[in-house]
Amino acid sequence: MTHVPSASDEKALQQPVVAGVVTALVGFTSSFAVVLSGLRAVGASPQEAASGLLALTAVFGLCMIALAWWTRTPLTLAWSTPGAALLVSTGLVGGGWPAAVGAFVVTGVLLALTGAIGPLGRLAAAIPVPLAQAMLAGVLLELCLAPVEALGDAPWAVVPVVLVWLAATRWLPQWAVPLALLAALISIGVSVAVSDTALDASAFAPQLAFTTPVFTVAAVVGIAVPLTIVTLASQNIPGVAVMRSFGYDVPWRPAMLTTGLGTSLTGFFGGHAVNLAALSAALAAGDGAGPRNRRWIAAVTAGAAYLVLALTSGTLVALTEAASSGIVETVAGLALLGTFASAILASLEDARHRASSLLTFLVAASGLQFAGIGGAFWALVVGLAVRALLESGERERP
Repeated sequence: MTHVPSASDEKALQQPVVAGVVTALVGFTSSFAVVLSGLRAVGASPQEAASGLLALTAVFGLCMIALAWWTRTPLTLAWSTPGAALLVSTGLVGGGWPAAVGAFVVTGVLLALTGAIGPLGRLAAAIPVPLAQAMLAGVLLELCLAPVEALGDAPWAVVPVVLVWLAATRWLPQWAVPLALLAALISIGVSVAVSDTALDASAFAPQLAFTTPVFTVAAVVGIAVPLTIVTLASQNIPGVAVMRSFGYDVPWRPAMLTTGLGTSLTGFFGGHAVNLAALSAALAAGDGAGPRNRRWIAAVTAGAAYLVLALTSGTLVALTEAASSGIVETVAGLALLGTFASAILASLEDARHRASSLLTFLVAASGLQFAGIGGAFWALVVGLAVRALLESGERERP
C-alpha cells in the first residue's frame, strides 16, 4: 500500500523547515553588517567585501548541509561575528588587504589543527575564559559605541533605526536586529531616492574576487592568532555547549576540520572565519524545530537558505556603500550589544582575577599597535602576564 502523508507527518516536516529558514534569516540579517565593517576595516574594497560575504555564506551553507546530513544532528555553522568585530578594532596591517587575506588562510589552518591535534585543541581551550571574554569585550567596545557616535553624524537616519530596535527588543526580541536592519535599509532607500544617487547596477550581482595572500608575521600574530582564539572562545566552545544543552554531541574533530578548511578556502576570496553557530544554534536544535529525529532537517534547510542569501551579497554591499555615515555601524553595534554585555559579565565574574581581566579589556579596547601587531594580541599577553605574576597564588575564597 502506498503511504499517504498524514497531517502529523506534514507538521513534522514543516516545523524543521520553517525553523531552518528562520535560523538562516536571523543569523544572516543580524550580523552581516558586522562582517562588512570588519572586512572593510582591514582594507577590503567594496567588491572584495562583497566577495568575502558571498564566500563565507556559500561555504558554511554547503558545509552545514553536509555535516547535518552526515551526522543526522541539527549542527549549524556561521561566520565569526566577534571575529569580524576584532578586525574592526585591528584595522589596517602592514601589507594591507593581501596580508589580511593571508592571516585568514592561516586562521583556517589553526582552526583545523585544533581538531586534528588533540593537545593543540586543549592548549587553545586552556586560555582562561575571563581573559578571552575580556579581550572580546575590548574589541567589541568600538562597534558598540557606534550607535551613540552616529547620532551626532546623521540623527535623522539613525534615530528611527534605534527606535525600531528598542521596540522590537521589548516585543519581538529575536527579531530586534533584523527589524533594525530593515529600518536601516528603508532609510538608505529614502536617502538614495531623495538625493537621486546613481547606483552601479553591475555591483548588485554576486561576484567572487580572488586575492593572492601575503603572509607576514605582523598579520599572522595580530590577526590570525587572536581571531582563532576569539572564534574558539566565543563561537566554537559555546556552540558545543548549546548543542549539549539540547542533548546533542558535536563531532569535534570533523567539525573543526570542516570549518578550518572552509575558513582557509573562503580566505582566498575575502572571508575571515567559518565556525560552529552559537546564538542561532538553538533555533535549529530547540523544541521549535519539531520532533527530535527530524531536527537535522532544520540545519539542512538553513544551509540551503544561506545559499540563497549568499546571492544578495553584492546588493547589500552596494546599498550599504550608499548609506549615510554611521548607519551600517549602528546596525552592527546594536547586533553586538548582547554579546558585549555577556563578555563583560563573564570577564569580571571572578573577583580574584579582575585585575588581569580589566587590563586585558583596556589594552584590547585601546587600539594599541606595537611592532605592527594589533591590541588584541597584546591584551592577551598583558592579561596572562598579570594573571601569572599577581593572581596565580590566590586561593579560592570559601
